[in-house]
Amino acid sequence: MAKTLYKMSSIIFIMFFFSLLLLGNSHTFSRNLSKESLDLKEEKLAHLHFYFHDVVTGPNATAYRVAQATITNTSATGFGAVVVLDNALTEGPNLSSKLVGRAQGIYALAALNESSLLMVLNFEFIEGVYNGSTLTILGRNPVFSPVREMPIVGGIGVFRFSRGYVQAKTFFFDMKTGYTVVEYNVYVLHY
Repeated sequence: MAKTLYKMSSIIFIMFFFSLLLLGNSHTFSRNLSKESLDLKEEKLAHLHFYFHDVVTGPNATAYRVAQATITNTSATGFGAVVVLDNALTEGPNLSSKLVGRAQGIYALAALNESSLLMVLNFEFIEGVYNGSTLTILGRNPVFSPVREMPIVGGIGVFRFSRGYVQAKTFFFDMKTGYTVVEYNVYVLHY
């Protein structure tokens, strides 16, 4: 009986050992793929044009300060403030224009000596062929420059594997309320 148990446990160990060897070869950390295997067609260049509405005060605010540094309130640039937003993206410059999407993300006042933001945004689109797709922007935005460029670092939906840049230009700014309308031109390569 002991010999039978010994033989069975030896057989089970050998089977287990070889199955680990076989399984180890079938699971790999990485592999090369072709574009065709992901159904990626010819790359296209798209231009999107819309307006971003940053409403920071009032009952319909869409951007809220959620953190600040100890020097934020005494800093000329507001350094250290962090704002979370869910802003409308519209076809025209008026907030009542057709809604084409939302800008959701964070901006932080990230410069001691000038008004410059670090922006981390997802542009989520709800219109046309881009409905359900997003673009992700990550970059520096020196807000008083006439035109600011920021990189597109990726996207989902129609914009999988995307890259490109956005140009932001302040269209309207109300000094009293802080309400800002920014015109965006987006140039994006995608499949």
